[in-house]
Amino acid sequence: MKTLLINTLLVISLFASAPLLAQDKPLRVGMSGQYFPFTFVEQDELKGFEVDVMNALGEEMGRDIQYETANFSGLFGMLQSGRIDTVANQITITEERKKAYVFSDPYVYDGAQVVTKKGNAEVRGVEDLKGKTVAVNLGSNFEALLQELPYADQITIKTYESNLERDTALGRVDAFVMDRVSASQIIKEKPLPLELAGPTFSQITNAYPFHDTEAGRALRDEVNKALATLRDNGTLASISEKWFGTDITQP
Repeated sequence: MKTLLINTLLVISLFASAPLLAQDKPLRVGMSGQYFPFTFVEQDELKGFEVDVMNALGEEMGRDIQYETANFSGLFGMLQSGRIDTVANQITITEERKKAYVFSDPYVYDGAQVVTKKGNAEVRGVEDLKGKTVAVNLGSNFEALLQELPYADQITIKTYESNLERDTALGRVDAFVMDRVSASQIIKEKPLPLELAGPTFSQITNAYPFHDTEAGRALRDEVNKALATLRDNGTLASISEKWFGTDITQP
């Protein structure tokens, strides 16, 4: 009887401590480090809006954050293989991605933006991309957005791992498409002759993807709880104001 009682207490103790042990594990987060001002490297240090938000989430959850960097096109492969737990790189929620992953609550609200070389009178908005060559980041949602346009077959899409803004400024492509916030910051911070062309043409909401498993959903719920706290106490808004001068974390 005494042995049975000891064993029962041991099992209860193990179950009670399991969540604490899980929370002791670092959250492994993938990002490119090549998407200014969301994630970039400066003097060998990873910086940006994504880094600040994720560090705040880690503090709220009581978890260390372990960052893994790779080209954007390889981040979902790392997530699928289990090398990372999620991706913090302005991942847009799409129906296709929802078939493979579960998403946290959105933490960025933005829109797709056309950008051209300054003075380009031929492209003043998305409707002018017919017959043009347009750059997008490889693996990003912007390629899919362009392909959904009714005149998509008249657009030549060119994918880049990085530096699509440079080739646009040099006239090697007619325009590039990315989110309006990032595009505005590139124009503001980089010495390149670029300008926004017209209004945004698609609303996008960005969130963190997780494995559609019991463990992945539990981690998603933990992140959502922390996100709600950071939104309520003003931390998300403060981080956004720091990087963009406005709050992009609210719809």
